[in-house]
Amino acid sequence: MIQAVWVLIVLAVAVLLALVIWWWLTQSEKEKVSAVAEPVVAVAPSVAEAPVPDNLKRIEGIGPKISSLLQEAGIATFAQLAATDVSRIQEILAAAELRGLADPTTWPEQAKLASEGRWDELRALQDELKGGRHV
Repeated sequence: MIQAVWVLIVLAVAVLLALVIWWWLTQSEKEKVSAVAEPVVAVAPSVAEAPVPDNLKRIEGIGPKISSLLQEAGIATFAQLAATDVSRIQEILAAAELRGLADPTTWPEQAKLASEGRWDELRALQDELKGGRHV
C-alpha cells in the first residue's frame, strides 16, 4: 500500500513537472513570435512619413508631363521644389529633352510661396509671369 502511494506521488510530480515544462515551452514560443513581430511594427510608421505629393501643376509653367518628371526625380511637394536649385531642375528637363520648352527660373520662388500657403502673393506673382517667365 505504501508503494502504491509513492507511485501515485511520483506520477503526480511527473505530471506536474510535464505541465510546467509544457507551459514554459509555450511561453518561449510566444516570446519568439512577438520578437519577430516587433520589427514589423517598428517599420510601419516610416511608411506614413512619406510626404503627400502636392499638385505641382499649380506652379506657372508646370504641366502634367513636367509634374510627372519632377515626381519621378523625387520632387513631389512645393517645399521640395522650393529647395531645389534651378540648375537641378534644368538637368531633369534636359534629360527628358524638354530643356527649351520650359523655363524653371521662377519655379522655386513660386513653390516657396505655395509651400508657405501664401496663395494671394503667388497669384500676384503669376499674374506678372508668362509661361513661368518674368515678362
